[in-house]
Amino acid sequence: MLNRQVTLKSHVSGVPKEENFEMIETPIPEPGEGEFVIRNLYFSLEPAIRGWLDGKENYFPPIPLGGVVRGPSVGRVVKSNNPDYQPGEVVFALNHWEDYSVLDSEAILLQKLHPKGDTPLSYYIGPLGGSGTTAYVGLHDIGHVKEGQTVVVSAGAGATGSMVGQIAKQRGCTVIGIVGSDDKVKLITEELGFDHGINYKTTDKLSDAVMKLAPEGVDIYYDNVGGPTLNEMLLTMKVQSRIVCCGMIADYNDTDNPNPITNLWEVVARQLTMQGFLLHFYSEKVPAALDQLEKWIAEGKIKVMEHITHGIANTPKAYGELMSGKTTGKALVQLDLPEENG
Repeated sequence: MLNRQVTLKSHVSGVPKEENFEMIETPIPEPGEGEFVIRNLYFSLEPAIRGWLDGKENYFPPIPLGGVVRGPSVGRVVKSNNPDYQPGEVVFALNHWEDYSVLDSEAILLQKLHPKGDTPLSYYIGPLGGSGTTAYVGLHDIGHVKEGQTVVVSAGAGATGSMVGQIAKQRGCTVIGIVGSDDKVKLITEELGFDHGINYKTTDKLSDAVMKLAPEGVDIYYDNVGGPTLNEMLLTMKVQSRIVCCGMIADYNDTDNPNPITNLWEVVARQLTMQGFLLHFYSEKVPAALDQLEKWIAEGKIKVMEHITHGIANTPKAYGELMSGKTTGKALVQLDLPEENG
């Protein structure tokens, strides 16, 4: 058996394409002192990965040409020289797009998973993984969500946005989701329980559409996209309200030409709190978030949406679909396991 790895063949310009990547095979790694090897089972496809594919410095170093693409995954320990991680245990961590990864106790986002009952393992990479905990921590620790507030979330049918809206509903808020199609408006309002949905692609002026639904203004805007949507939302915020900056996907595919934010004066005029955050700086908040999310999902109060692609070879195509806005819910890859098929 060999270790299949998806590497970066060329720097990405615009939406990632399959030809930007190349799959190679290398020997399965052996763990060193204090290390352990996992067999990856699921890849979490994240918009943030896009910022590591164009050769530019980011909050993580860019992935070099020929380097294995970095991304979160769920895997099972198969060999260990670390007493804290034994074969058979399941972990989540920031790893790479490959069959087998080597970790140590300091791996970023490392968390031992304890799947409960009939809960699918894939849930621990989405609603019970980074997407769900990002939504929960962002709403509570950055947005300070309270009952009776009006919450607007962009990319409302995406992995994080769909969780933000449902969590806000559990906290007694009025929720407006901004999405990119009429089908997604129907999805978030009829299936996920959002109060309202707005298709930004068919709306002449987004701020007017939001104010029509929330005439007193918005308490929390959970921003996953930045760009023109953020610019318009600045015109809808209440005095001393909050903007949670989780992502800027509108600019990820063209970082050389970021969208201008011309309404930034509203931060001063409306005394807004506008804060970005990265989940791994709030790791101490994750266990409590997971406990609550597990309860809500088990009780059927939060619905899970997944977009699953099968096979490691299809990872580049799946990532391009995510970054083209073609997916709903959590996008992930379920790895094929040739070692189990002889």
